[in-house]
Amino acid sequence: MRGAPSEPADSYYEVRPDSTDVPATRFRIKPGKTLSVRKWLAAFSSDGQLDIGKTLNRIHRGGIHPAIRGEVWEFLLGCYHPMSTFDERKQMRQNRRAQYVRLKNECSKMFPVVGSGKYITAPVITEDGQPIRNPVVDLETNLDANANRTEMANELTSNGPLDMKVVQWMHTLHQIGLDVKRTDRTLLFYDKPENLSKLWDILSVYAWIDIDVGYCQGMSDLCSPMIILLENEADAFWCFERLMRRLRGNFQCTETFVGVQTQLSNLATVTQVIDPKLHQHLETLGGGNYLFAFRMLMVLFRREFSFCDSLYLWEMMWALEYDPDLFSLYEELELNMEKAEGSKGKSKPTRKYGKYERENMKIKSVDAPLPISVFLVASVLKDKSSVLLHQARGLDDVVKRFGFFRF
Repeated sequence: MRGAPSEPADSYYEVRPDSTDVPATRFRIKPGKTLSVRKWLAAFSSDGQLDIGKTLNRIHRGGIHPAIRGEVWEFLLGCYHPMSTFDERKQMRQNRRAQYVRLKNECSKMFPVVGSGKYITAPVITEDGQPIRNPVVDLETNLDANANRTEMANELTSNGPLDMKVVQWMHTLHQIGLDVKRTDRTLLFYDKPENLSKLWDILSVYAWIDIDVGYCQGMSDLCSPMIILLENEADAFWCFERLMRRLRGNFQCTETFVGVQTQLSNLATVTQVIDPKLHQHLETLGGGNYLFAFRMLMVLFRREFSFCDSLYLWEMMWALEYDPDLFSLYEELELNMEKAEGSKGKSKPTRKYGKYERENMKIKSVDAPLPISVFLVASVLKDKSSVLLHQARGLDDVVKRFGFFRF
């Protein structure tokens, strides 16, 4: 109701009572501005087509109500086309859930802990494919105390030497478990072991299907909100998979290059333009590569804000960057390809794009636009410029004064 007082959103993401070092949440649900359940339902036509322009405008004004955040994100991340109908989305959801079950079963056949409700934090295989008999794994998977500890290890190689793709995947599983165990531990949600195993399962399946990237630290921070917002595991998986399509370039690595370095280089260029003195000062301190901003860009500020505020920041960026062609770019089903072909060459109302995307359309550059996250970090640097110029005498000072920012 317009004119009603705003309310805090923390109650939707309960924090453990013993957690003291938790950033305060600034996002509040603002009646008349935040996209509410009522406004969300009213944005659909009778057959289920979404007025995306009206929805984006509402998100720009006040974010998304936590009760509907998950289903709105599915549209923002390109899981569904705004012009799809209720029936089309129902069929697509069923197909995707079935596909996830197949992928998960495939992983479970290779390593039975996947889908068992458990997860591991100790290695079960060496880099050259030799099984490891680890008592920690026995405890984590609740194997019978009298069970032969070699049973699982022998089963891994029962059909001969493992393919190197399988070896590489299995070698990451314990690292995923270690990160899962540390992810969002201030939230009561993760007091339930089944939620930890769900996060581990999703990340394990993703690591299997994305051969080039696999799993890297930071992905658990990006995936965690999905399983909190979307109750169905398969729905959470596909939402995370769509997010990774945006961000996977950051995680692609070689022996000499990490993907996020491209964004760090862009950050340096932007900072040099908006604040040349600060850029020169950072270079003098040995921070010209801007590695101090590495974590912010990799996990989209998850460690710098409260859980609730980071989600608000994400949806604001996605709404500003929204492109209605996302779905067509992502989907490979024949029906959707036909829709994409039919839409090519047709101008779309600019109101269906996010504000940032509209500005990029005006520029008509052949280069892909920089993500908003780069400009966001640059704006923080600009805001902290005076402090950094006068107080930072080394990179440790830069990290200390820059790493805990607030807007």
